Amino acid sequence: MFSLILHGRRSLELQKWRNLRTSVSILQNAFALSNSFSSAYTGDVSLRGNALTVSYLVKSLGLTTTLAESISRKVSFEDNVNPDSVLKLLKSHGFNDSQISKIITAYPRLLITDAEKSLGPKLQILKSRGGSKSELTEIVSTVPKILGKKGEKSISLYYDFIKDIMHDDGKSSKYEKLGHSWPEGKKGNRIRNIWLLRELGVPHKLLFPLLISSAQPICGKEKFEETVKKVVDMGFDPTKSKFVEALHVVYEMSDKTVEEKVAVYKRLGFSEDDIWAIFKKWPFFLKFSEKKIMQMFETLKKCGLVEEEVLAVLKTRPQCIGASEKKILDSIETFLSLGFSRDEFTMILKGYPQCTAYSAQMIKKKFKFLVKKMNWSLEDVVLVPPVLGYSLEKRIVPRCNVIKALMSKGLMGSENPPISSVLLCTDQGFLNRYVMKHDKLVPELMAIFTGDRVS
Repeated sequence: MFSLILHGRRSLELQKWRNLRTSVSILQNAFALSNSFSSAYTGDVSLRGNALTVSYLVKSLGLTTTLAESISRKVSFEDNVNPDSVLKLLKSHGFNDSQISKIITAYPRLLITDAEKSLGPKLQILKSRGGSKSELTEIVSTVPKILGKKGEKSISLYYDFIKDIMHDDGKSSKYEKLGHSWPEGKKGNRIRNIWLLRELGVPHKLLFPLLISSAQPICGKEKFEETVKKVVDMGFDPTKSKFVEALHVVYEMSDKTVEEKVAVYKRLGFSEDDIWAIFKKWPFFLKFSEKKIMQMFETLKKCGLVEEEVLAVLKTRPQCIGASEKKILDSIETFLSLGFSRDEFTMILKGYPQCTAYSAQMIKKKFKFLVKKMNWSLEDVVLVPPVLGYSLEKRIVPRCNVIKALMSKGLMGSENPPISSVLLCTDQGFLNRYVMKHDKLVPELMAIFTGDRVS
């Protein structure tokens, strides 16, 4: 496919690729869209603060331990004074527990924001914009990072615009009405562009992070409109997140850069169809430098993969290209320390490339439960590596508790059923297979399954 681009031949989809625009810094923009946490407030935290943060998030907000641990790696505190003040302030403005949990999950830095000097005044500004208390809580819980904006004018501008979008009934053209009062420059462009995307059908959950972010494409004007047309013509669905990702890539990449990246991938053995398919799956795949691409190719070879297998892994999980060599090599050491051989790790990697993205702590935690507690063998995990991607709290533990209950009652013999039979099926499939057939035990087994408790 891309050879047609490079040689100037006629092809509708391929010609669209000629116009791609992105910069080498696109990954930074990608994270601005997909991750609510900013590196501006990450850093080393004390073990004490980390443990306290996890405990606080679980007890005060009802978050799962896994989610709380993830948040604690981004923001931490060593006492409850400020977090308590923040939660108390939010409740005083009418936010319920569910909304507060949602806000903190999306914008955890709020817990270390000065409640009296910063958060309080911002909530008063939003309250002064009119509307009901329920409207305020709805908007803020939908777009928590609006509380990170500075200045009354800026906060008010974005709040009013979000309110207009959320409550627009489609009967009047607010685009024209708002246009007369939009500010000049980047803020005006941002609001105008968000409205354009809204008219295309981009959902609120994708629109609002764009409105709050400082990503370059959303601040453009003529070039932005051209880019949107290209992305639509390329077949990306405006209702999906891939549309927004492609928008970033298409906006900033030059023809020459596209050709260079395509040439690198072709030299490694990817076909034109492969490159197009991967781009559709993960647009940011074209943003990496030749050095980075080649380095990851060689790193995967160090994991025991031959060239054909490296290609297969990157087709399945192109995000591997963005991983650090150290992270992947550390992943090998983690699996080896748990008793897996290098050949077994290679099999896991081929079957489930995502395993390299998980922390050593997460892998060890799941290994301990599956192998040590449930007595499945290493080979069982090697043969069904996607089980490493399942949630302990939501999937693995509840199902395994049901299995242990059945075994304790002598209803399943003394050996575990196959790990694939227990964990790969849907919830309904699991219930039909292991719960519903035991008529008298259904209430008890369902309580175990939904209670998520370790027996």
